[in-house]
Amino acid sequence: MNKLRVGLLFGGCSGEHEVSIVSASAIAKAILADGNSQKYELLPFYIQKDGIWQGVEVSQQVLDSKQPLQTSTDSDSLKAKLWQFPPQVTEVDVWFPILHGPNGEDGTVQGLLSLMQVPFVGTGVLGSAVGMDKIVMKMAFAQAGLPQVKYMAINRSQVWSNPCVFPKLGDEIEANLGYPCFVKPANLGSSVGISKVRSRSELEVALDNAASYDRRIIVEAGVKAREVECAVLGNDNPQASVVGEITYNSDFYDYETKYTEGKADLFIPAKLTLEITAKVQEMAIQAFQAVDAAGLARVDFFYVEATGEVLINEINTLPGFTSTSMYPQLWAASGVSFAELVDRLILAALERFRK
Repeated sequence: MNKLRVGLLFGGCSGEHEVSIVSASAIAKAILADGNSQKYELLPFYIQKDGIWQGVEVSQQVLDSKQPLQTSTDSDSLKAKLWQFPPQVTEVDVWFPILHGPNGEDGTVQGLLSLMQVPFVGTGVLGSAVGMDKIVMKMAFAQAGLPQVKYMAINRSQVWSNPCVFPKLGDEIEANLGYPCFVKPANLGSSVGISKVRSRSELEVALDNAASYDRRIIVEAGVKAREVECAVLGNDNPQASVVGEITYNSDFYDYETKYTEGKADLFIPAKLTLEITAKVQEMAIQAFQAVDAAGLARVDFFYVEATGEVLINEINTLPGFTSTSMYPQLWAASGVSFAELVDRLILAALERFRK
């Protein structure tokens, strides 16, 4: 039997470039692991921060070193090479994109892969775009009847307007959401650009910071709650994993806490009642279907223990696969090993493409 050639696509043009490399390295090992190595051949493709695609040999070197390549500052050279795909691209039977953040999990690469007419792991253009934009995502959740924290959607023009309208905007945020609240760019992942604010002065700085990342900004009310997460796997009939909980000593679950060993503690399974666990799993599948996700997603929740409420926070349609990432750990605790998880994701991609 001929092996399926899996195109592992990683790196990319986002602030989560380094995380993507680490995720891809773990996935590559799983593709070459016993059991999978008889079925799959690995073809890695690394996208530099400037958008240039590298072929298999250079890409494998990046996987081995787990270090990004230095990019060229020659703009003419960049223009000439930007859309020159390596020849091995035509040999790929199924793509496994593990590009986190903008230009990776927001539907852009998914559109490119769709045009190639080759199966790919994960959510398509629509679900990826909805899952990436926190404002549209929350609108989809509201339409599906999923409870969530109060929030306000803001544009960069409101923050950087001339004359400044901030006093009125600040009044509205304080009246509707209060303190503490969280200010987030709408289209970034891994907690990039997020600030927790407790005062008017901190709010002004946080809005300015978020506006430097994205023209769309979301401000969410703070809530005293436990943070729990659930992984989803499948297509039209998705399955939910056990539920995990994150605890940490930092002010909130920021980028450093998320990707630094020892900064956060994961409890899998979370110490929850059977009723709350089932509720989280049910809501995770509802959220998955609300954005038209496919293949995989991690869904994050707030569990307000004092009231018994479960509030959906967000969905991540292309979660990390690093050693500290929750998604593969949740499935490991559910009886699905890392290598089996990668195999099932590839099979789900093939299933979806046939439909």
